[in-house]
Amino acid sequence: MNIDITKVANIILYMLHKQVKQLNDKKILIMLFLIDYNHLNFCGKKITNDKYKKSARYPEAMILSELFDIIANSEDLEEDDERIYLIQELFDYLDIEIKEKENFIELNFIKLPDEDFDESTFSKDEMKTIHKIVSLYKDFSSRNLANECFKIEDVRKTPKDEIII
Repeated sequence: MNIDITKVANIILYMLHKQVKQLNDKKILIMLFLIDYNHLNFCGKKITNDKYKKSARYPEAMILSELFDIIANSEDLEEDDERIYLIQELFDYLDIEIKEKENFIELNFIKLPDEDFDESTFSKDEMKTIHKIVSLYKDFSSRNLANECFKIEDVRKTPKDEIII
């Protein structure tokens, strides 16, 4: 698993610091797609290293979506499962509240008292991309944010369940 969970956690801390509205697991996944897509187009590489596939509703981060599902469903993993380490590292930075809604489970993220966003985790170009996307979309709902993704030609032309980036 190639995902940079430290960068993911710090991006979430940045979103919390910037008071992104209605910040839950779905919105984070969509924002991370937009951050990685934008950075890939302008700088030639992704920030988180996750892969994103096209789902019916929004581009889905393959590894992070799986981790969020494990957390949401309180799944037990084998001791040697690599995903345990990724989840634990996420919990080193954030607390995650599981909220059961009528038809789904939502994850809400809470900054730990002794953890702050660490800008030194990112290059100058990565910070520009993160700041740009967070500033642009922080007040969007998850649904409106997903609609923004489907305005992107690469997203529209990618068949469902195939890798976008």
